[in-house]
Amino acid sequence: MATKFSKETYLYWYELMQLIRQFELKAEEMYKMAGKIRGFFHAYIGQEAIAAGCMTATRPEDPFITAYRDHGLGLAKGMSPNSCMAELYGKATGCAKGKGGSMHFFSKEHYFFGGHGIVGAQIGTGAGLAFAEKYKGTDNVVLCFFGDGAARQGILHESFNLAMTWKLPVIFICENNHYAMGTSVERTSNVVDIYKLADAYEMPGDQVDGMQPETVHEAIARAVKRAREGEGPTLLELKTYRYKGHSISDPQKYRTKEEVDEYKAKDPIQLVLKTIKDNKYATDEEIAAIDARINDVVEESVKFAEESPWPDDSELLKDVYLDQNYPFIVD
Repeated sequence: MATKFSKETYLYWYELMQLIRQFELKAEEMYKMAGKIRGFFHAYIGQEAIAAGCMTATRPEDPFITAYRDHGLGLAKGMSPNSCMAELYGKATGCAKGKGGSMHFFSKEHYFFGGHGIVGAQIGTGAGLAFAEKYKGTDNVVLCFFGDGAARQGILHESFNLAMTWKLPVIFICENNHYAMGTSVERTSNVVDIYKLADAYEMPGDQVDGMQPETVHEAIARAVKRAREGEGPTLLELKTYRYKGHSISDPQKYRTKEEVDEYKAKDPIQLVLKTIKDNKYATDEEIAAIDARINDVVEESVKFAEESPWPDDSELLKDVYLDQNYPFIVD
C-alpha cells in the first residue's frame, strides 16, 4: 500500500519507538526487581508515537521542554541511553550529574530543557525559551509539552496570552493521556476538548490522533511552518494513552483492564511495524536485527550505570545557587 512517508522514515520511527519502549521496560525492571532505581519514575510507554512524529517534523536545534514524563522525549532528542540510565541510577555520569533523577533529564547539547517536576511550570518556561529564540533572531521553534492535568494550571493562560501577544515561536503540545494522575479529564473541567482553550486567545488549535506518528508529524509540521514564518504559537492536543500507571507506584484502580487493552490494540509500534511489513520496507531478519541492536544498547546502558561512580560529596551544593562571581551579575 502507498504511504505518504518514506521507507527510511518508517524505519526511523520504529527504531526510535522501540528504543524508548525497551529502555523504559528495562528501567522499570531495574526499579522493581533489582532496586537499583529509586524515587519517582513516570513511564512514557504507549505515548511513543508523539516523540517519533515530533522528531521528523522538527530540526535538531528546535528546543524541547516537558514535564516529568521525560525519558522518551529525551532519548528522541538524541540523549545517550547511557547518560539517561545513569541519571535514573543517580550516578555522576548521568545527564544531570545524578542530581535530577527520572523527573529532571536535561541536555543543553541536545536542546532538551527538562524534565520539570512542578505541574505546569514548564509551560511558562517554554514560552520564555521561545521569547529567547525570537530575541536572538533565530527561526528555531520551541516544542512545549504538558499533560491534561497541567492544562488546568493558571500559568497556561498567562503563557498563552503573552505568546499570542508577542507572536512567540512555540508549539504548546498537550499530551492528553486521559488521566491527570488518577483523575479523568471529564472530572476536571467542563472543557474536555483541551485544544478549544486556544480559542480564548485566538490561537490556532487542533486535536490530533497521538497514537500514530504520521498524524503527529503532519500536525507538528503545520505548526512549525507557521511559527518559523513569524505567525506565533499553536496549541495541539495529541490524544494518546499511557499503558502504565501515572507513576511506578500507581495501582491504577481508576480504570479498567478492558480500557487499557482497547488502547493496546492501537499500539503505535505495532501499527508502524505493520506498515513496514505491508510495504516490504524490511524483512523479518532486518527487523530482528534492529530489535537485537536496541537490546544491546539498553543492556549496555545498564552496565554503564552499574559501573559509573556516585557523585562526589563536593557536588552537593553545585548547580544549586548562582555563583556570585558569574559575569552577568551586576551591582
